[in-house]
Amino acid sequence: MSEDSVTVDELAEKAEDYLHDASLMPKEYETLKQGVAELSPIFSAERAYFVLGSYGQPEIRRLQLVKDRLNRQPGVYAFLMVDIRSEWTNTYLKFRLLADYTDQIVGIAEHSQGGFLVEQGYFTALEEYFAKTHVFQRDYESLDLDDVNTGVTSENPYSGMQTSIFEMLDEGDRLYRWATEDDLVDCVDML
Repeated sequence: MSEDSVTVDELAEKAEDYLHDASLMPKEYETLKQGVAELSPIFSAERAYFVLGSYGQPEIRRLQLVKDRLNRQPGVYAFLMVDIRSEWTNTYLKFRLLADYTDQIVGIAEHSQGGFLVEQGYFTALEEYFAKTHVFQRDYESLDLDDVNTGVTSENPYSGMQTSIFEMLDEGDRLYRWATEDDLVDCVDML
């Protein structure tokens, strides 16, 4: 996608659609205007990856690991939602617009305690997002939970809804399992 292919008016039109009966406030419109320039790496890259997951410690370090590993590939731009201007007050709208314009959505799932749970609902409900989503699911079976630093305390760290989503992705060969950071790097390489 070239930079010229998306205009402020097009973004504003999409935003208005996503807001249903509400309309953009002047400040939100100004943010969109500034956002077009900031989103240019997404539009100009051969392949853009939107990396999602928990921003807690130490999980964000693993998100950065995935992002950095993806960015080693020529023509790739991988980013986290937090990498895009924080002035966006409507994070739902921010997520939708970023997801619309990226080639792949990559989720790193470590547990059911925050992270990208809401986004998992969106990419499951919206076929256009589901079709471009890949998830790296942490597998705790081979790990001693006392050695895991994410606060997971049970042997079933995922909710029933997440488990169903994982099953759907697995059927489409878009679920990758990892236990250690070395495994996570292997997942990125397989993607």
